[in-house]
Amino acid sequence: MLFLLAAHCLAVLAAPALVRWWGRDAFLPLALVPAAMAAWAIPPWISGAAPREERHAWIPGLHLSLDFRADALSWMMVMIIGGVGALIVAYCARYFDRGEPGLGFFALHMMAFAASMIGLVLADNLILLYVFWELTTVFSYLLIGFDARKRAARGAATQALVITTFGGLAMLAGLVLLGNASGTYRISEIVARPPGGGAVIAALSLVLAGALSKSAIIPFGLWLPGAMAAPTPVSAFLHAAAMVKAGVYLGVRLGPAFAHTIAWGPIVVSLGAATMVFAGWRAMRETDVKLLLAYGTVSQLGFMITLAAAGTRTAALAGMTVLFAHALFKAALFLIVGIIDHSTGTRDLRELSGLRHRTPVLAGAATVAVASMAGIPATLGFVGKEAGYEAFAREDRFLLVLLVAGSSFTAAYGLRFLWGAFARKDGVPDTPVHRPTPGLLAPPVLLAVAGVALGLAANVLDAPLEREVAGYPGRDTYHLAPWHGFGLPLWLTAGSLMLGGVMFLAREPLARTHRRLTVFEPAAVYRAIMDRTNDTAMQITGSVQRGSLPGYLLVIAMTATAAATVAAVAARPWTRHDGWLLWDGPAQGAVAVLTAASGIAAVRARNRGATVVLAGGTGYGAATQFFLHAAPDLALTQFLVETASLIVFVLVLRSLPMGFPVTRPASRRAVHIVAAVLVGVSVTAAVLIAGRARTAAPISGGYPGAAAETGAKNVVSAVIVDIRAWDTLGETCVIALAALGITSIVFARRRAGYRPRPPQGRGTDVWAVEGFESLAELDRAAPGRGEPDWLEGGGTLAAERRSLIFEVVARFIFHTVLLMSLYLLFAAHSSPGGGFAGGIVAGLAVVVRYLAGGPYELAAAAPVSVGTVLGTGLICTTGTAFAGLAWGGAVLKSTLVDVALPVLGDLHVPTSLLFDVGVYLIVVGLVLDVLITLGAEADREAEAPEAVAS
Repeated sequence: MLFLLAAHCLAVLAAPALVRWWGRDAFLPLALVPAAMAAWAIPPWISGAAPREERHAWIPGLHLSLDFRADALSWMMVMIIGGVGALIVAYCARYFDRGEPGLGFFALHMMAFAASMIGLVLADNLILLYVFWELTTVFSYLLIGFDARKRAARGAATQALVITTFGGLAMLAGLVLLGNASGTYRISEIVARPPGGGAVIAALSLVLAGALSKSAIIPFGLWLPGAMAAPTPVSAFLHAAAMVKAGVYLGVRLGPAFAHTIAWGPIVVSLGAATMVFAGWRAMRETDVKLLLAYGTVSQLGFMITLAAAGTRTAALAGMTVLFAHALFKAALFLIVGIIDHSTGTRDLRELSGLRHRTPVLAGAATVAVASMAGIPATLGFVGKEAGYEAFAREDRFLLVLLVAGSSFTAAYGLRFLWGAFARKDGVPDTPVHRPTPGLLAPPVLLAVAGVALGLAANVLDAPLEREVAGYPGRDTYHLAPWHGFGLPLWLTAGSLMLGGVMFLAREPLARTHRRLTVFEPAAVYRAIMDRTNDTAMQITGSVQRGSLPGYLLVIAMTATAAATVAAVAARPWTRHDGWLLWDGPAQGAVAVLTAASGIAAVRARNRGATVVLAGGTGYGAATQFFLHAAPDLALTQFLVETASLIVFVLVLRSLPMGFPVTRPASRRAVHIVAAVLVGVSVTAAVLIAGRARTAAPISGGYPGAAAETGAKNVVSAVIVDIRAWDTLGETCVIALAALGITSIVFARRRAGYRPRPPQGRGTDVWAVEGFESLAELDRAAPGRGEPDWLEGGGTLAAERRSLIFEVVARFIFHTVLLMSLYLLFAAHSSPGGGFAGGIVAGLAVVVRYLAGGPYELAAAAPVSVGTVLGTGLICTTGTAFAGLAWGGAVLKSTLVDVALPVLGDLHVPTSLLFDVGVYLIVVGLVLDVLITLGAEADREAEAPEAVAS
């Protein structure tokens, strides 16, 4: 199963390239991927194969693993997602225009959503299920907001994201509570041995919030109609066949264990029945046929969730049948609406007229799909609805009445859809239409026909669907069949159809009554809540965010100091210490004194440049302490980081006055002095106490042995890329985000990128100094006298800024320093170094080129984009993580590969080396980003301030 998901992810990554090469026709080969998933699921689902399980270590230290389980329910969901999804993806090949902008990313998001849904229904771990759950939320947001130029699309995407994320966060808390109460996070084990107690009731309530929000059940149902701003294929896939079914799936998955608890059955059944009735009534007043189907979808989801939560085997069987039928008829109807919109340019039923005569095949497919939705005999929808009536016929008559009322609305808005979309209306001219192509017609026709074929073959579906609900309590003997005779369910079906016909005939009075009785619109309530939330957030932000960086630092420092003080007073760790150890030798004491003096001098300095240099001295002092403490790897990295930091400070200082403000209130100075003293005292005390009050043996004692297992001789390197690789992976992501943050701030008004190539010739005035014009003109007037261009960008500098010695040295040492950085990278397994240190050294080599040749030299020294470097680094780190899962059985698991070379001899190469290469590239990318944004871009702004202002 993990292999299948990985293969699906490869298709996700290939989608943009395929669209770039083949255009919209790329959707045809992409459709083969979900079709293959459906083909994988059909045989075991039909044959009743035993469940298949896979388990892969994820984070062993936290007892997290990638648990997958395929059973009858999972196979059916994969079959629906893959089969219906394949037809919808193929439909996209003719739905979109040739040259549609953004189609590559649309294909990527569509395939990624399908992979996330398949992962969700195969997950057998609560945390893994939540990860896939949130991935569907993210990709649905991107799909709904596909046309970002439209405000309606952006608003609908944001609304869906806010509501479903709210439910998802609540569900995460519930899943954690449920896992802790159960003693396991495996879903199959929880269902087999369900826990009890108050914590479980709270957990189920939170989980239900996520399930109900995803399936658009009251009070979360407003996001789905708004999401109709998405392209029609998105509506057909997400809101008919896949995403909205996630809540129903979760209800059926956990139902056998918890359906009879007070936090599950009664609440969900009540909300589901109410949703079915109210959404069906709301659909009767819609004039947009797509919105009509959207409210119909909400109504049908209420029906499904009611059946799934009822707690009986027959009700669950009916729920699964309706889920299957709904995926077929509702996807077909959404695709038909897409064809209508595509062919006529409108979805307003008041403007559509005469399409039945112009597009008879489309009208026929719509009629068949509506018949299944309304529950007319010989369709799969009828089989499921009849089973639902049977489930409640002898238990809850009031609920049965609500279901019949909801079904009546279904028949009514189904007839209204057919009349509005295809009938010829008095006073409305026939709508101009161009005939849809076979490629557009085929998917909805196949889906509609499948609803009838499976309805007639309901006996074949009985056994597979029975296996899905076998865990529900009871000994119900009901079986699916296309015909059960003239019993109560059939008469209820006939009654709901007749009542629906009456409501269709009285559709205008019903719509007027609905408008009069409507006290508020849910969308208006949502907007009011969001507006009030935004206003409150702005008020709070305005009161605490004053734009003062010293103020922010003061709050952070004092909060940390207060927290540490309270913890220390409560724990009294000083009572357990066995003496003070200030230093190991006099050299450490001397360095500490010099470091403190540098820090005091930095505070006393009145020049920003001097402050930066003196503050850097404290960092070099810390690096010296590492060296004296026999930690050369830490010392090397600290020296390099401090050097890079000084360069960043210098680049920033070019845009600031060298002196500090002269006047500062005495009260502010006093507050800062007191805060600094308190922070310093608390940090010093914490270090002294923590170092001598340990109650357990440090875990570092096991590092040498763990490093030996990886084949590394350098313990620090083994810790970074093997033992604590998860920490390193997170830190590299933070570095990449920092680079993106710097770029987004500096390039707020224009697209980021390198400066253009310098013009041919010499003697430009980059970095010119006022008052040296005569020297520059002399250099231009006598080009034969000028020094040679040792660097490509050197000729662009003003003459007074050029240094022949610096340019020669920069050219000679550049490649040597790069080789040194590569040595640090590859030698880290057995000596000091690593990807972080090597990346800084490589970045410093580029810094030298920039300082010697100016901003144009930066493009020559590193002729690649920062995004490419950072992206390649992230691919290396994450790729190594998943490779460890595939070959080593755990994420980030390192393997030692022995390679015998003829001349070099035997090489022992750890797979973690690729991880270190990723760290190297990410650090290099960060340095390049800093040079481009704070260096070259600052130069551009200084040389052309009018361009920046524009």
